Order: sequence, then C-alpha cells, then structure tokens
Amino acid sequence: MSSAKSCKIIAYFTIAPVGTESTSIGSCVAAAIKAIDNVNGLSYEITPMGTIIEADTLEPILEAVKTAHEALTAKGVLRIESTLIIDDRKDKLRTMKDKVNSVKKHIKQL
Repeated sequence: MSSAKSCKIIAYFTIAPVGTESTSIGSCVAAAIKAIDNVNGLSYEITPMGTIIEADTLEPILEAVKTAHEALTAKGVLRIESTLIIDDRKDKLRTMKDKVNSVKKHIKQL
C-alpha cells in the first residue's frame, strides 16, 4: 500500500454566480481560474462543465475553492454556488491523466 504522501488528491470543482443580469458566466469562471492559478501546490484542467484539480494534499484544493469564491466576491457577485467533489484515494498513486487512461483502456477492452 502506498503512503498517503505519494497519493494525489483529485477534485472536481464548479463555481457559478447566482442572480446576475446575464446567463453568461464565462467572465466569472475566468476570474475564478485566474485566482486558482495563483495557488501553489496544485495543477488543474479546465473542462466545459467544471475544473479538475490535483494536489498532493487537501489544503491547496480547499485554498483554491476559497480563492475562487473571493475572486467572484471581488467582482461584486453577491451570491455564489459551487460544487466540490474530492477523490482522496490512499491505496494507490493516481493522477488525472492516469484515471483517464484507465477508462480508455477499459473502453478498448469492450
């Protein structure tokens, strides 16, 4: 069994302003991503429906969420909704790329 220090924590994060004048949220998502980019100790991948975050410990992930909320608040957003799903696996070293490759391997076997 791998030690906890060698295992990556992977999270899925979405953030959205609520009650704004426009249905477009791209500028708010961009502000959140720019803020997350300043958090040390993590990598991320933007997807069409959310952002996948990877770190060695939970702290940078939680800091990224906090920082993203603060960025939207600084833009004047009065209500923010976010979703955070954390995959904190301790028994095996997994990365974002490794998990995707695993699914692709299973698809080829079908």
